[in-house]
Amino acid sequence: MTVCLGGTQGIRQITYPKMPRFRFGAAGRHAFPAKLPGMTGLYAIDEISALSEAVFIRAFGGIYEHSPWVAEAAYARRPLESLDALESAMRSVVANAAARKRVGFLSAHPEFSGTEAKRGTLTTHSRREQSRLDLDALTGDELQRMLDINRRFMEKFGFPGIVAVRLHDSIDGVFSELDRRIENDDVDEVREALEQVHQIARFRLHDLINEDFSAPA
Repeated sequence: MTVCLGGTQGIRQITYPKMPRFRFGAAGRHAFPAKLPGMTGLYAIDEISALSEAVFIRAFGGIYEHSPWVAEAAYARRPLESLDALESAMRSVVANAAARKRVGFLSAHPEFSGTEAKRGTLTTHSRREQSRLDLDALTGDELQRMLDINRRFMEKFGFPGIVAVRLHDSIDGVFSELDRRIENDDVDEVREALEQVHQIARFRLHDLINEDFSAPA
């Protein structure tokens, strides 16, 4: 899949390869690969603070799903001199948002094998993430199980079950995570869902920038 984005030197092009499977360390913390196979990244970190506001938002407005306001606010916190600094700025923007806005922010995420997947309207990021474990094309018993989970999450919490798919090696891991969290109360699930969103954002940032994280997730 090839995506074009604007940069300081005009339009840049990046081709996303098939996602590899990731492994966990002894402590369960995800270890990022140096870079995904075949990927060189879209920007060098020292370019980020020099981008115009419009280009910055175009490039990073989709890091948090359908929420360009996160990138808009993070831009005002320049200079952003490392990948860790950019991630921290975006996390802080979300943390400082009003509680109602954070819940609405969670509602912006698509369901697994949901309406957006069926209509082909998933964002580029979400399509890549869901397709890694074929979560956008479930059939049979797995589809019915996921549709039931989707319904229960929406009825109980008002937003979908959100999982950082790239932390899991199989669809069973995603199902186990969702089955566990449907038992949460509202406060715990908002907290866990937000952390999953931050993990998703962390992967997306790592895909776009030619630098590795130094700070732990």
